[in-house]
Amino acid sequence: MEGGGKAEFSFANGGVPAVVSPRGRLPPIQTSRSISFKKTKDGEDRDGNDGICHDDSTPPVKAQTIDELHSLQKKRSAPTTPVKDGQGAPFATISDEERQRLQLLSISASLASLTRETGPKLVKGDPARKADTPKISAVHHHYFTPTISVSDSALKFTHVLYNLSPAELYEQAIKYEKGSFITSAGALATLSGAKTGRAPRDKRVVFDETTAEELWWGKGSPNIEMDEHTFLVNRERAVDYLNSLDKVFVNDQFLNWDPVHQIKVRIVSARAYHSLFMHNMCIRPTPEELENFGTPDFTIYNAGQFPCNRYTHYMTSSTSVDLNLARKEMVILGTQYAGEMKKGLFSLMHYLMPKRQILSLHSGCNMGKDGNVALFFGLSGTGKTTLSTDHNRLLIGDDEHCWSDNGVSNIEGGCYAKCIDLSKEKEPDIWNAIKFGTVLENVVLEEHTREVDYSDKSVTENTRAAYPIEFIPNAKIPCVGPHPRNVILLACDAFGVLPPVSKLSLSQTMYHFISGYTALVAGTEEGVKEPQATFSACFGAAFIMLHPTRYAAMLAEKMQRYGATGWLVNTGWSGGRYGVGSRIKLAYTRKIIDAIHSGSLLTANYKKTEVFGLDIPTEIEGVPSEILDPMNTWQDKAAYRETLLKLAGLFRKNFEILQLAVLGEAGDAAGAVPLGEKPAMLPTDFYAAASEIEGEGSLRTSLPLQEEGYDLK
Repeated sequence: MEGGGKAEFSFANGGVPAVVSPRGRLPPIQTSRSISFKKTKDGEDRDGNDGICHDDSTPPVKAQTIDELHSLQKKRSAPTTPVKDGQGAPFATISDEERQRLQLLSISASLASLTRETGPKLVKGDPARKADTPKISAVHHHYFTPTISVSDSALKFTHVLYNLSPAELYEQAIKYEKGSFITSAGALATLSGAKTGRAPRDKRVVFDETTAEELWWGKGSPNIEMDEHTFLVNRERAVDYLNSLDKVFVNDQFLNWDPVHQIKVRIVSARAYHSLFMHNMCIRPTPEELENFGTPDFTIYNAGQFPCNRYTHYMTSSTSVDLNLARKEMVILGTQYAGEMKKGLFSLMHYLMPKRQILSLHSGCNMGKDGNVALFFGLSGTGKTTLSTDHNRLLIGDDEHCWSDNGVSNIEGGCYAKCIDLSKEKEPDIWNAIKFGTVLENVVLEEHTREVDYSDKSVTENTRAAYPIEFIPNAKIPCVGPHPRNVILLACDAFGVLPPVSKLSLSQTMYHFISGYTALVAGTEEGVKEPQATFSACFGAAFIMLHPTRYAAMLAEKMQRYGATGWLVNTGWSGGRYGVGSRIKLAYTRKIIDAIHSGSLLTANYKKTEVFGLDIPTEIEGVPSEILDPMNTWQDKAAYRETLLKLAGLFRKNFEILQLAVLGEAGDAAGAVPLGEKPAMLPTDFYAAASEIEGEGSLRTSLPLQEEGYDLK
């Protein structure tokens, strides 16, 4: 060999090189010296290091067993909480062992049984990997002697899987939860069991001295009462079930991006799917915030795999979703649908925030580069998600917000998007957000490729994706913004009689906000083509806790104080009802929304409609002028007026349900009253706005029409 020392070879056949065919197999070669090569200036390969090949072998690992080898694979992160001299957060100056002990004591207290008055013995980690569980994690309790015999549950440890990462939760779901798969896009596809949507008829709220005065009860209210005793029965059933398991998942997270009004929540669940869902939907704490989390403000016990006792008072099925505002707890039995947790927390915020004079809103929210914030209200199918997602604007949030004196803030840390018929062309942002870390509920997969068929409704039409908001490219982090300039109420009017856009007075905004109208097509029943009107107070009646007039009064007060303008935008039909006319083109609606954002629509010329008393613009750039007045697009003018009056009658009928709690004593309605006082009172021109629905119709009250500019404080 040229250019260096000799290489010593030995051959398996006694030193004679074997002659083999090109396809034959050479005998194994053993080297007593190794060779490495390097390039010379003339391009030839030369051996380096005096002809000795470089030996890239390393000393063997120190592990003596496979378990020890696996333990070397995982790196433990050191605590990151800085110690602040003289200030120090509660855990900042204590040892890691003490911090972990206090953390487990807090979780144990959350899982305390009412009969034993103490929580279970806890240990951190997966019971399947007991060798990895540090001994210091165990929390022992000295049990007193109760009047009942001690059960075997007092002799066992419950393992706590605390704030696991998405990767860890994937592993838990794939290994232990049947029906969990990784899709071709990297999302975790899972099943929610028999319930694939919320069960509003099974939702209960504890009726006590406080809630009796503060909450909205009775006809039209979403709040169905239960007593304290029944709640405790269900709580004990849920806690006993969770304590009977070898492991539970615990999430400690936040609600509301406004740090001044942030709420600490703890979610205890039995499924990795539920833990990952809430990891995505709530605000994820930093390591420092997690180390100093302390005691939560509210706790969810999700024992959804276990049914409630149907013979328990107030129970009407095996499902029960119970909210106790005094105990700051929520119990879920008999449903594994994850949306119950999300909306249960939203109901909580609808109660807590107004007590702080903060308006909780079921709305989307985005912001222009100049700080121009818009709120989007709308029921399913109105285009709220589509119109609030704008590549030219920053997304603050898609569903739940607070409006305080600091501005707007998103309540959540993620998005919960419908997936039925999802396509990359129609919803590119949602499509691209479905990747590793995203939870896909109840979708259908191709068996081999694991590709999702978003058009398949075999499991349910209510297929959903839950993902962190930062998966949206133009999300604004942190999810806060200044006071809104525009409040946009969306209605998909399948009757085809509402204008594409109307500018609303303050009282009209309150009225349409309380009404929460949209109209959809019946669709599923053959031969039924008549549109179906839907009214949902405050565009989220299923989640509000107080009477809708209270939220409307707060909305008007904030709009007046901060100079916001109200708009009613129809994304439904024009030229006739469904089946006769056609749906307003999305391109035209986007032009309307753009004109609202730019402020150009404020200076347009307007004319007033006879029914509803709406101000409609006569011209908008990029939108055909003839469609701005819906009467122009109907060939049969008599049919138009008949349909318009029919819709007005539906509005009137819906308002009558709410009207009982609107008028104050002697009709004196100067403003909103504090929580706990009845009834809710609104400005007198609000009633005039209601009466304008039918011109000189039956809703007109004897109250005089006041000038706008009232004070609701």
